[in-house]
Amino acid sequence: MSPPAHISSQQASLSDASSSKANGHVSVDGYLQPPPPLASGSRPARRNTTGSTHLAAKLRPHGKGASQPYDDAVLAEGGLTLELESDIELQAERIRRERMSKRAKQQQEAEAALTRAAGEQGPQQDAPLVGNLIGEDHVNYVLMYNMLTGIRIGVSRCQAKIKRPLTEEDFTARHKFSFDIVGNELTPSAKYDFKFKDYAPWVFRYLREDHFQLDPADYLLSLTARYILSELGSPGKSGSFFYFSCDYRFIIKTIRHSEHKFLLGILKQYYAHVQENPHTLLSRFYGLHRVKLPHGRKIHFVIMNNLFPPHKDVHETYDLKGSTVGREYPEEKAAQNPRAVLKDLNWINRGKSLELGPEKRALLTEQLRRDTEFLKSVHVMDYSLLVGIHSMMRGNRDNLRRNTLKVFSPVLPETRRSKISQVGSTSPEAIAMRRAMRSSDPKRLGKHTVRLPEEDTGERQHFVFYQDESGLRATDENNSPENVIYYLGVIDILTPYNFFKKVEHLWKGMKADRHKISPVEPVEYGDRFFAFMKAIMRGGEGGERFKEQ
Repeated sequence: MSPPAHISSQQASLSDASSSKANGHVSVDGYLQPPPPLASGSRPARRNTTGSTHLAAKLRPHGKGASQPYDDAVLAEGGLTLELESDIELQAERIRRERMSKRAKQQQEAEAALTRAAGEQGPQQDAPLVGNLIGEDHVNYVLMYNMLTGIRIGVSRCQAKIKRPLTEEDFTARHKFSFDIVGNELTPSAKYDFKFKDYAPWVFRYLREDHFQLDPADYLLSLTARYILSELGSPGKSGSFFYFSCDYRFIIKTIRHSEHKFLLGILKQYYAHVQENPHTLLSRFYGLHRVKLPHGRKIHFVIMNNLFPPHKDVHETYDLKGSTVGREYPEEKAAQNPRAVLKDLNWINRGKSLELGPEKRALLTEQLRRDTEFLKSVHVMDYSLLVGIHSMMRGNRDNLRRNTLKVFSPVLPETRRSKISQVGSTSPEAIAMRRAMRSSDPKRLGKHTVRLPEEDTGERQHFVFYQDESGLRATDENNSPENVIYYLGVIDILTPYNFFKKVEHLWKGMKADRHKISPVEPVEYGDRFFAFMKAIMRGGEGGERFKEQ
């Protein structure tokens, strides 16, 4: 039966490659248009930190002839110059007194903390946590603390500036921050000595605010209001770690140095693609940063969107590449692990398909085509479509999120830091603070109850593929809703086809069909990926032909 006329016309409009300007964005059809911009509120007045208003008042002319230019000789004779110099000296003296008072207060607090730690008697009661107990010498606590402190200061500094148009230099900009136990005029005191680097902060500010529609204050609150992260080791081969924000909305992912360089190299193309395709399925990068302990290794990380919502259990998860060689998770293990990430062969053998009606199927196909063309243009491969499936019939009764989410919430810093991480300020207050930290109990940790929301916050409803409870609801051939919600996104998009991937292609191609293995050159990878995704949608031919014979 042929589809209705209005559906055919909608599908035809999606394939049209012509573009037109709309609200400052490029729009190519009536569906994948930019979402409406956020309502702009009035910006609060900036705090006066220089006393310039007071001085200007003294210099402002009064009475007759006030609009005439100043004469230096007249000002000097009138005593204004002397008064200005005296005012500056008073300001400087006040600042010196405040700094001395602040340092004295810090030293008193540090000595008091040391005294309390030395006077405590008896064993401390260990408070159980949800998940991992972060105790003595746990390196990930220091890393987590440094990450969040750097994000809070770096992003706040950029957000405090008046918005301006992007320049070419913004795509290669690097802002450096140095933190220590005492702090200075530029950075506040921190529990640990470390260095932080913020890459292309203005570009990511525009991505967050203008294209991904994130409220700046909401973004910082989610990440740094409480220093709580969930830690999850990567299921892949990269060795990366994932840290979820305390409200489960954002992901901090550690990446290799090569991935960091590659993202910076394609950042301009990525920005242009997001600008032209506001409903893109590609990973949404909110920030690129680096943290470094003194004499320690440098750790690069990105902040991304969490594809899965905090208010819905995801009952099945698939990582689909269009490759079938070695792409199967053992079914006997999957039966025991509801959070297992299944792969292409699991999808095919279970007879799964994306149950979407004509309208949503056409939209998804078109957006996947655009995203794949972009990834081919930047010479990327090894990416995949992450598919999370929520059954509305099961709902949240299995409590999968609460039973598997791991959270640590240290109230105090860890007890002993290595000699490497103690390098820093040698002032008396810094030494006293470090002694207090080393004497404190590392396991004096408070309980933290994870309160995940039970309903959609609505923050992603402007985007086509996240408008149904933060996902894409299944529909039948009449475009009527069904009882399944899909959470879809293209992930792992930072792997170029380099020398090592070419060697992997040759090695695996000797033992299996070289067209069905994962490492193939970008154009072939993209074409195979797109063909596989079309095949596994309702009405497609299925994934059987992609299996190795």
